[in-house]
Amino acid sequence: MAPSRTRRIHPAWWVAGVTFLALVGAAAFRAVPGVLIDPLHAEFGWSVSTISAAVALNMALYGLTAPFAAALMERFGIRRVVVVALLITAIGSGLTVFMTASWQLILLWGLLVGLGTGSMALSLVATVTGRWFVARRGLVSGILTAGGATGQLVFLPLVAWADGRWGWRTAALATTAAALAVVPLVAWLLRDRPRDVGAVPYGGTAADDVDPVRSGAARTALRGLADAARTRVFWVLAVSFMICGASTNGLVQPHFIPSAHDHGMPVTTAAGLLAVVGIFDIAGTIFSGWLTDRFDPRLLLLTYYLFRGLSLFLLPSLFAPGVHLSMVAFIVFYGLDWVATVPPTLALCREFFGARAPVVFGWVFASHQVGSAIAAFGGGVVRDLTGSYNPAWYGAGLLCLLASALSISLRRPGTPTGFPQPPLQAAAAQAHG
Repeated sequence: MAPSRTRRIHPAWWVAGVTFLALVGAAAFRAVPGVLIDPLHAEFGWSVSTISAAVALNMALYGLTAPFAAALMERFGIRRVVVVALLITAIGSGLTVFMTASWQLILLWGLLVGLGTGSMALSLVATVTGRWFVARRGLVSGILTAGGATGQLVFLPLVAWADGRWGWRTAALATTAAALAVVPLVAWLLRDRPRDVGAVPYGGTAADDVDPVRSGAARTALRGLADAARTRVFWVLAVSFMICGASTNGLVQPHFIPSAHDHGMPVTTAAGLLAVVGIFDIAGTIFSGWLTDRFDPRLLLLTYYLFRGLSLFLLPSLFAPGVHLSMVAFIVFYGLDWVATVPPTLALCREFFGARAPVVFGWVFASHQVGSAIAAFGGGVVRDLTGSYNPAWYGAGLLCLLASALSISLRRPGTPTGFPQPPLQAAAAQAHG
């Protein structure tokens, strides 16, 4: 059925809007650990390393769940998966108010919240943009990515304020309520495919609304990994995105606040700075999506990782009890660059892997979260062993320079490499023309 010419707003935009809200709601949970490291340490006496282990498990599962969630969305539909994921996440967060031992923190915040939020990770972005958009995919992926990443940071001062006024339990319950509030909207407005509402993908035709894959979710996810792993491009994207996760969610998000506190900065001030990162992340990620529609994604990644690495080398010298202009400049830049890497990375996945891009990107994103987990735990260990976070900042800076070099080393489909293309990559290149 052809879409009505009198329809003022294409249904793809409604789907994108409610997906944005779901990602923001899920992101509320990911704002909590960075603020609550010190309160949990003070109340229970748990070491920074122990608390970081729960954060690390959360981040690892957040990524490792993504490719299976993408396959589950193919099998059961986007709406069902997102509703169940929001409920699991809310249960995990809500039960933390009763915990008395560190293993309970690892079980609830590490396992349950990790699984729930992982089902609404960037694989959701890849699935929604792949099904509902042909035109403006880069821009929409940037907007949705900004929703997830920005929500993690914008909630920080609210969580810090609630913790300071009523305690960390109130902060945990408030984030639970934020996610539950999104469930009715998801059930009402989120649809699986354009054909469900008698429409075609935005900027496309009925031929672009391909039939869903009905094979088992685990089989689809593992087959996607097995095929992609035969290509060099997958490993380049996976390693560089692993470094991306280590230098943002893994290190900066949980450890910036305690690191700043080590230098005499109040927790609420440091949380406010990360919230500013979130605000500028919206502009940076959307602008990156716009650039991805127009420029070589490899050059964008080269630039993003290079300047991120250089800024991390400068960060230890910027910490002080107060906020100075140099720290504000760092915060603004890091906000613009926070997840600007996602639209070009997703574009390269589509370019090389075609229809399998959502599942393959799920595995690339899994590597992002593995890097986040390693950095989250490693940052805590470095702090416990050395009494300072500085070695962690310098190490992350070096890794970003490596990611910059890896990104520009990619050869896009159709360019001479001296070697035959792997079957999956060759098929994607042929499909794209």
